[in-house]
Amino acid sequence: MSLFISNAYAQTAPAGGQPGGGLDMIIMLVAFGLIFYFLIYRPQAKRMKEHKNLMAALAKGDEVLTQGGLIGRISKIADDKDFAVIALNDTTEVTVQKGAITAVLPKGTLKSL
Repeated sequence: MSLFISNAYAQTAPAGGQPGGGLDMIIMLVAFGLIFYFLIYRPQAKRMKEHKNLMAALAKGDEVLTQGGLIGRISKIADDKDFAVIALNDTTEVTVQKGAITAVLPKGTLKSL
C-alpha cells in the first residue's frame, strides 16, 4: 500500500494445536500459591501470633512503647477489658488500647531516657 509501511499477513495455524496446556497452567497456579504462602501469609500470621502473645503477657509495672511513640509504665490493666492506663511520668497518665502497645521495653528504660 504505502512506500514505508509493509503489509501484515496472518500466520497460518499449526496442524496439531498445543497439547498439555492445562498441566502447565496448574503447575503455575501451584507455584504462585506457594510463593503467596511463604512470602506473604506465613510471615504476617507469625507477626499476629507474636503480638497476641505480647498482649496476653502485659502486666502492671511493664515499661511499654505505644504506636504513637509514647513510652511509659503500665499502672492499671485488666484482662477482661481492652484498655490499659500508662503512666508517662509521676503526674501524667493516659488510657490506651492494648492493641496500640507495640513493644515491652527492658526494665530501667525510662530512667535511662
